Amino acid sequence: MLTPRSTLMRRVLAALDASPPRIPVLLGGCGSGRTTLLIQLRDRIGRSNAQYINVDRTATTPERFLDTTVAATPFAPGDIARSTTRAAFDATLGFFGRARAGNGDAATFLLDEFLEFRTFESFPGLRRVLHDLLDGLSASGNRFVLTSRYTARALRLLRDRSSRFEVIHMPALTAEDTLDILGLAAGQLSSGDAHEAEYTARTVQALADGRPVYVRALADELIAARERGGPGASDVVSALAALIAPDGRLAQQCAFSYELRLHRARGYGALKAILDILAEEEGRTLTEISQKLHRTPGSTKDYLSWLEDVDLVSARHKRYSYTDPLLRVWVRLHCRATVAGEEDVAREVHRYALPRVPQQPEPALVMASAGATLIEEERKDWGIIEID
Repeated sequence: MLTPRSTLMRRVLAALDASPPRIPVLLGGCGSGRTTLLIQLRDRIGRSNAQYINVDRTATTPERFLDTTVAATPFAPGDIARSTTRAAFDATLGFFGRARAGNGDAATFLLDEFLEFRTFESFPGLRRVLHDLLDGLSASGNRFVLTSRYTARALRLLRDRSSRFEVIHMPALTAEDTLDILGLAAGQLSSGDAHEAEYTARTVQALADGRPVYVRALADELIAARERGGPGASDVVSALAALIAPDGRLAQQCAFSYELRLHRARGYGALKAILDILAEEEGRTLTEISQKLHRTPGSTKDYLSWLEDVDLVSARHKRYSYTDPLLRVWVRLHCRATVAGEEDVAREVHRYALPRVPQQPEPALVMASAGATLIEEERKDWGIIEID
């Protein structure tokens, strides 16, 4: 999700306009704005000069991928031979390399989730598809932008590759970006108080961890709360509680990310167990995790490396934590034997939000919200929570 303050589009265009053109590789998690940027880029370059391809959805067989790509292209495909699966893949590389726009300019291909070309490696003669793809793209005079939600895998693949590839990590939204997004509601969240608007933006940005998909969901929920006659923009914590509840929008988003990444990794059951262990307490060491898992340190190290491979966990100073902190809240709430109730949601959201909510310019008392029951040790007798 781009905002008027974003320099990301300018950086990508600068790479494409270089001589020779560089190949930007946009890396970021689910909902980080990669696809949105590619669509905006296609519209900016012009649909006659750029083709967007959702590799994640179209990488079935090499033959069908080629047919799907050519059927939707704005470029003249020329003669294409595909007598075998290998020939179909080679024809795809040839098309990427030789295609030209109608005015004779270089073609631009926007390949969303390019690592999904790995699907073709299950077919005969296609054991090094990703390496062949990168070699073919780097040798072409055409322009390419690649994206992937799997940062660790992409970086490993691009190691020691052509200098034409330029890795760009999708940046987190800043508080200023978030204020811009909240402003898109055409004043629906505005109370006329600039300080309150800025504080709301900082709160949304902090609780969303700067992730565009979470920011957008919170903004929409705040608008809906205001339209229902609720406190609206002043109650971001309540909005988060509603979104992470069993049928909430962020609960569904986290479930998608959780299952997608686990199914791309190995050791499904053991990996879920480790995520449960880290949901209980983050910052555990390999030894501590192996003891809780009742497995050897060697096998536990393998499991952790598989989780790192799909960016579910990351290690700092040999201590492991969730890459996405809100996903940890979802696991605590929904990876359990019973459906989370309102009190469960309130407790976990409060625990997550309390250290993240930014300070007001002056000390303030924040009312407990959403009618939720907070954990007893953090509740005051008069029903308010004091935030320093």
